[in-house]
Amino acid sequence: MEEHRVFEIPQLKEAGDMKDRRNFRDLPPTYIPMRNGIFYSVAASYAEEVGADYIIGGHNREDVEVFPDTSPAFFESFQKAIWAGSRLLGERRTTVLRPLQLKSKAEVVSLAAGLGVPLERTWSCYREGSRHCGECEGCRKRAKAFSEAGVSDPLRLA
Repeated sequence: MEEHRVFEIPQLKEAGDMKDRRNFRDLPPTYIPMRNGIFYSVAASYAEEVGADYIIGGHNREDVEVFPDTSPAFFESFQKAIWAGSRLLGERRTTVLRPLQLKSKAEVVSLAAGLGVPLERTWSCYREGSRHCGECEGCRKRAKAFSEAGVSDPLRLA
């Protein structure tokens, strides 16, 4: 059975929206503290509910440069935490897998193109809207990855 669930977390703030940015000066204004940790905790809750054997994340090796909650150390600790924090996840040995963790963004784009992933349905922009802005960090990194991979981006702005 396929299920699509929307989980909103409107209280999360980007560093650029915080009154006191002292702790976040060296990070992009779109950085959200512990965002990935929160997402994986929600995924663990869902995995417990449905009896999943795996939680699969799509982080690549470049994500660690900005997001510490995508690092190997984080996931080693997180894995232990979900087993200790949930009897069912511990008994099942539900495992967090990160198959792209050693690949660059360009390698991920190349792999996706080779697998026929519908890249026109992917979203990289940090801004809301119906189209990518083409200017934010997410859009710039996307453009660079597609260029380095030699793959035409189906969302490329005219």
